[in-house]
Amino acid sequence: MNGYERYHAMLQGEAVDYLPRIPILMQYAAEYIGSDYAAFASDYRVMVQANLKCAQDFGIDLLSVMSDPYCETQGFGAQMTYQKNAPPRSTHPLEDDPDISKLLTPDPYQSTRMRNRLEAIKQYHAIQGKVLPILGWVEGPAAEAADLRDVSNFMMDLLDDEGYVCAVMDRCVEVAIAFAQAQVECGADTIGIGDAVASQVSPDIYHRLIQPREKQLVEAIQNMGAIARLHICGNITHLLPGIADLHVDILDVDHMVDIVAVRQVVGNHVCLAGNLNPVNAVMRSNPEQIHQQFTEVYKQVGNPFMVNAGCEIPSGTPVENLKAVCKPIACLPS
Repeated sequence: MNGYERYHAMLQGEAVDYLPRIPILMQYAAEYIGSDYAAFASDYRVMVQANLKCAQDFGIDLLSVMSDPYCETQGFGAQMTYQKNAPPRSTHPLEDDPDISKLLTPDPYQSTRMRNRLEAIKQYHAIQGKVLPILGWVEGPAAEAADLRDVSNFMMDLLDDEGYVCAVMDRCVEVAIAFAQAQVECGADTIGIGDAVASQVSPDIYHRLIQPREKQLVEAIQNMGAIARLHICGNITHLLPGIADLHVDILDVDHMVDIVAVRQVVGNHVCLAGNLNPVNAVMRSNPEQIHQQFTEVYKQVGNPFMVNAGCEIPSGTPVENLKAVCKPIACLPS
């Protein structure tokens, strides 16, 4: 089976030869080809070269356009600063002036960073279409609203002005849906949703304000014929009932979450991906332990499952350790 067949068969409940490997690579991929984070985040050609090389050398079953949270933010009017050894920095268009009407209207085909992501997907599709699946990416409603307002302001908005913060998130969802549609049209078969800041809110705020907007985005992606993947860094244990109601296709699980408890709440129709600690259990571990731990996690949660650390593989991870992450694990019967 090739990566495309393996990935889609796992999601459809069909037999596969071994588990799909979908580790998150960003700075690591850039440095692996002798480049840097600034080039990776700003130039789709570097991103494509880096991810294709890593897929080939490590046996990764997915091509991704993940780089940082600020593609849509730049389209809204933010100014970017690229850094060689760290993610880009962004201004926050609504940080000092909360007037939503002053935001630019992002156009996926015209906004610089959004268009760059589309170009990456088009090149992936031209080179590896139907050989490896392609992961597009958008920011979730809470994450993008926090990028626009700055995290501190966003958190205060949740407490002081629910009407306003909901209006900002609605604007973010509207743009995310348009951006997701453009990525699907360019060849992405999966759209990831990054909504990390959601892990920092109470179950009540998540249930009332954020989850309904995530659900709108998930349903829109699935109605496009694409696979919806949710990535919320951090501890999502207190959000699991609401996350289960999203009915995503793939759920990333970070290392501080009990992945067995996740399976019990979301059920057997959601593909789990995770959840070793990227630093202590991957970068600072050894190949034998890494493979053993992934095998054990899989035995605990069963199908559907894909191999992924809790979050991004850190820069500086030994090559042998990433090879261990991607070492084939035979699929158990469903």
